[in-house]
Amino acid sequence: MNKRKIINDPVYGFISIPHELIFEILEHPYFQRLRRIKQLGLTEMVYPGANHTRLNHALGALHLMGQAIETLRNKGVGISSEEELGTYVAILLHDIGHGPLSHALENKILPIHHETLSLMFMRAIDRELGGRLQTGIEIFCNNYPKKFLHQLVSGQLDMDRMDYLNRDSFFTGVSEGVIGYDRIIKMLNIVDNELVIEEKGIYSVEKFLIARRIMYWQVYLHKTVVSAEQMIIKLIDRYKLLFSNRIHTLPEDSFEYFLLKQHSLDDFIQNEDKLLNSFSQFDDSSLAGLIKQLCKHEDQILSYLARGIMNRKLLKVEFHANPPTDEKIKEYKSKAMNMLNISEQEADFLVFTGTESNRMYTTHKEEIKVLFKNGEVKPFSALSEYNISSQDITKYYFCYPRKSTQSPANL
Repeated sequence: MNKRKIINDPVYGFISIPHELIFEILEHPYFQRLRRIKQLGLTEMVYPGANHTRLNHALGALHLMGQAIETLRNKGVGISSEEELGTYVAILLHDIGHGPLSHALENKILPIHHETLSLMFMRAIDRELGGRLQTGIEIFCNNYPKKFLHQLVSGQLDMDRMDYLNRDSFFTGVSEGVIGYDRIIKMLNIVDNELVIEEKGIYSVEKFLIARRIMYWQVYLHKTVVSAEQMIIKLIDRYKLLFSNRIHTLPEDSFEYFLLKQHSLDDFIQNEDKLLNSFSQFDDSSLAGLIKQLCKHEDQILSYLARGIMNRKLLKVEFHANPPTDEKIKEYKSKAMNMLNISEQEADFLVFTGTESNRMYTTHKEEIKVLFKNGEVKPFSALSEYNISSQDITKYYFCYPRKSTQSPANL
């Protein structure tokens, strides 16, 4: 069987599968599950074209990794065939641990970061494929001697970010997110075992950082997306509150069981194969099916939230520079109680506040380093002529039912 396939990608054109092992990973059920996990969760509520999946993103990042390795080799950087394959494995599987709706429900279904789950999935696939993923696992965990290989997978200029910004701007139609990924890749180099960007690529990096900030506030943290995501979170909270005592009646491999049972990292370590297999059955359709069932539930808060999500009748959301006052929160809770004939405790699921934060550039981790023509290397934050902020921008959101809502049954 020919395992050197070509895939037609809407963003980059033809993507080649570079190795038989990569094809075997693509064919694995754990990886195929990513077809059923949306890259941008509920962003389609605002941008209807944003229906691309984690599988699309993984393939795109794989393609860009091939370009990065070719660029570095052409500049005399030593990368063996084994290291190349390991880097492909690491980037292809870096997001395999995402649950339903990707980041929207991070730590909500499981109190375990998706990268931790990704590593567990990688090890499980490695056991099935005879230990051929070891180099990739070491690179993913940053345990490989050539540090720059990990930086290509997870760093400030990694292929993950290069693809998701490019792909997300393509499918949302938000042109402000378009980046010069090809030029940035061509300007990559290695100094002292670390990834650097050559001086000629500074302006492309500046545009990349600005585009990333714009995409966060215009797409990922758009107020309508925040409202939809918070409604799902509140629905899950309500579901857990009402039905935690029913967990013993549910099959252990059901989605509802996973929602109600607080599996810890220790649980996964002790029963890794069993719990990974169960978790791998859950995707966006699992959550959508539950929400659809709850639309007709007798609990009016559950049905209100479920119908609102299904029919895009979302809570009103306001963004402010400062948190709403206790008086304002109390006022809107009182309005919701009167308007929907609900208790104060129930109103907590419909009237609430929180924060969203983002920063253009972080100096807390490894900085982007710039290689100048004279051989000097400087961190990007030291270049005073580029006014790139490393400060957190925090906005306070306030969610509440719209005035036009008369009753949960009207949704």
